[in-house]
Amino acid sequence: MSAELQTVLRNIPDGRYVVAVSGGVDSMVLLDLLALDPRQAEGRLRLIVAHFDHGIRPDSALDRQLVGEAAKRYGLRFVYDNGRLGAGASEASARTARYAFLHTLRQAADARAIILAHHQDDVVETAIINMLRGTHRRGLSALRSTDVLLRPFLDVTKQQLYDYARANNLQWREDETNTDQRYLRNRVRQTIVPRMTADQRVRLLQLIDKSAEIGRTLDEQLAAISDRLFDDQDQLDRHAFQQLPEAVAMELVAAWFRRHDVRGYDTAALKRTVQGAQSLATGKRVDVLSGAYVQINRHHVVLHVGVAP
Repeated sequence: MSAELQTVLRNIPDGRYVVAVSGGVDSMVLLDLLALDPRQAEGRLRLIVAHFDHGIRPDSALDRQLVGEAAKRYGLRFVYDNGRLGAGASEASARTARYAFLHTLRQAADARAIILAHHQDDVVETAIINMLRGTHRRGLSALRSTDVLLRPFLDVTKQQLYDYARANNLQWREDETNTDQRYLRNRVRQTIVPRMTADQRVRLLQLIDKSAEIGRTLDEQLAAISDRLFDDQDQLDRHAFQQLPEAVAMELVAAWFRRHDVRGYDTAALKRTVQGAQSLATGKRVDVLSGAYVQINRHHVVLHVGVAP
């Protein structure tokens, strides 16, 4: 098992990286494998261990202590921050704060990318959650690697990570909030995923892979359309937009939102924006979500982000 997991790290190029480590079993296995990679000892793989304490649980300082001690044992630099979000913080706010910390550290350290421990079970859970929420087509294959977010474990199961951790006597912390049924991810993890047969899991993973492949092709085609419909200020040509079928228009708007870091929208928000941009009178506006709206002008549609609702 050790050799099998080490193999998945071979695609990570030499360089400096921020390794996101929560203290859970997934990230502790990731840290162990990276720290023991021969390239790390040779100086070709330079690692910064990053830990974000959300400040949600009263015992979260123990997570930081565990990660800090592990980093010291491996001889790696350790950086942490405390978000002090409070017990009532949502999953979304915790994620936003965590990634803000990681990206800030990556830029400050001039690191090549952030390495995360998301695994195959996370892929399955995320796809189910996004289907339940009715999110855009990207939701089905939302967990993937990018240039700055590397996820080497996406084909590795949670059980494989547990097996490695136990075989190598690793220590980790179990987050008690992972059993809190108020969080949708926990409900999916505890009530839906366990009921899936092995065949259903394989078929879902195949669907996710196919969706990602189709998505890449669509993105290339959308980029070509986008070049024609948006000006230098990223304003949308309203007349040309009115000629598009609704499905294509929704894809174009979703890409527009992503360029401006508009997050949390669903299919209903996309449809509302498209219908408004194509049919509302000049001077009207469409509220996308809190802090983001589109203004309907005579010749253009303008996206405003970061404004008071």
